[in-house]
Amino acid sequence: MSFSELFESGFKKRNEDHFAAIVRVAMSDGVINDAEKAFLDRLAIRLDITELEYKDILKDYKSHPINAPHSYDKRLERLYDLARMVWADHIEGPNQLGLLEKLCIGLGFNQDNVKYIADKALTLVHYEVDLEEFTERMKKMNQ
Repeated sequence: MSFSELFESGFKKRNEDHFAAIVRVAMSDGVINDAEKAFLDRLAIRLDITELEYKDILKDYKSHPINAPHSYDKRLERLYDLARMVWADHIEGPNQLGLLEKLCIGLGFNQDNVKYIADKALTLVHYEVDLEEFTERMKKMNQ
């Protein structure tokens, strides 16, 4: 296996794991609603998840680890995706907020701040900010 193939397979695995983490959020209430399905479909394209991989992940999403990105910007990008998925349910119930908090820890955010981080992320996606503004405002909260 060449170095580039090794890099590509690692990148592909991270994307699959990230997608599975978002499926986990979508499945927190036991169903994937139309808004979640549309979001998952768009995200699968963006993460280069094939139709077969998509179906396999839906069947076995809990077997994928939550891999924390090393870059803070990448962590914020993943948090943005996860918060949007939670918000797609239009329910900020304790199960979804709790799951988002757990995923925040899995993404590498400080456990002491995770309640605030999850709440802030949900507030920002409620106001439909884009990724750039989300990242900027989340960074300002840490200053």
